[in-house]
This record gives sequence, C-alpha cells and structure tokens, in this order.
Amino acid sequence: MKITISELALVILIGPSGAGKSTFAHKHFRPTEILSSDFFRGMVSDDENNQAGSKDAFEVLHLVAAKRLFTGKLTVIDATNVQPEARNSLITLARKYHCAPMAIVFNLPEELCIKRNKERPNRNVGPSIVHLHSQQLQNSLRGLEQEGFRPIYILNSVEEINTVEIIRQPLENNHEYERNNFL
Repeated sequence: MKITISELALVILIGPSGAGKSTFAHKHFRPTEILSSDFFRGMVSDDENNQAGSKDAFEVLHLVAAKRLFTGKLTVIDATNVQPEARNSLITLARKYHCAPMAIVFNLPEELCIKRNKERPNRNVGPSIVHLHSQQLQNSLRGLEQEGFRPIYILNSVEEINTVEIIRQPLENNHEYERNNFL
C-alpha cells in the first residue's frame, strides 16, 4: 500500500497499545518528526509508563506539535488516539495551522496486541486496557471522516503494515527540489 503524505501534515497514528505504531513511525519518519506520548510522559515524570503524567505529557506534546506546524514541519503523533476527545484536539491544532490532519489506523487483532504487550520489556499495559483500546478503536472507525481526517489509511494486518510505502509530496509552492535550469 502506498501512503502519500504532504510535507505539511499532521499524521495521527491510531491503534491499541501493541499494534506497532511506534515501530512503524521509526521505520518511516525522521526521529524529529515523531512526537510520542510515551516519550513526553517520560520527560515529565521520568517514567514512560506513569499514566499520572499523561495530562502534562500531552500538554507538552501539543505545544511541540504547534511549534512544528507553525514552522511548516511534518508532524507525526504516536499515541493510541483511540478516543475521539484525543483526536479532536489534534484536528483543531491541524486546522489552526492550515494543514491536513490525516489518520493511519492500526486495526490489528486484539489478541496480537495483547501478546505483543506481554513481550515488551518494561511495559505494563494489561489485557483489559488493550481490550478497551480495541473497543474504542472499533467504535471510532466509521466516524473518522466526519471528524475531519483526510485521508484515512486503515491497516488491517501485519502484512499490510510491513508493505506500506510512504511517498512524501512537496507543497506546490516549494521549489526547493527544482534545479536551476536558467544557467
């Protein structure tokens, strides 16, 4: 599957814990483009697993996302984003900076996500949380377009995830890639 991403976009990764969002992000995007809720949770509380630090972590994540979008930088949000409330604030941010909010959805089987979480060192996401994430994702799938996401890519298997090719599309007014043919 080919996924075309404008060089000025807010890419929201959506899926349960253990679906492979972080692995996907690190494979396809520059480290500076990825804003991870786990990273910011670690920044504010010294523990990426400390859910008590989530409010502050997301406050800082949104601040950094706003700064990146203001300067015209592609920004990728690596968090579960399975609740509409979490996505709505990001869509509002994208609109404020006149960029496209796009969704890449990791719609993998719940059992696989549970298995992956059990295999992760230093991670304490239990099966009940993954089950809740999976339910919230399923409840959200039909409404993503109405929320304002365009485009929406839904990846339904590990094979689909592994075969994704990201194509970066320069903005029409960006002539940085052109050569000077006048000499």
